[in-house]
Amino acid sequence: MEQLYQATLAKWGEDAQYDQAVEECAELIAALKHFRRGKVDQQAVIDELADVSLMLGQLTWMFGTKQVDEAVQNKLKKLNQLLDLPD
Repeated sequence: MEQLYQATLAKWGEDAQYDQAVEECAELIAALKHFRRGKVDQQAVIDELADVSLMLGQLTWMFGTKQVDEAVQNKLKKLNQLLDLPD
């Protein structure tokens, strides 16, 4: 995947990838709202989730996998505390 991420940055640049991530998140939001109202099926949401997942992978790579993993672990710890679950 790293080669793919490098290629996208080389072709379109960081700013374009930030904008693409925002666009994909917006499309997922719209798909979820439409799904709740019965305007689209589950596959439409899954397709948008796939797009967002790919962009999250790229952003994670761009910002640093280790840093993102640490932030996720911190968020999971907070969630466990809110739910009174063991760490």
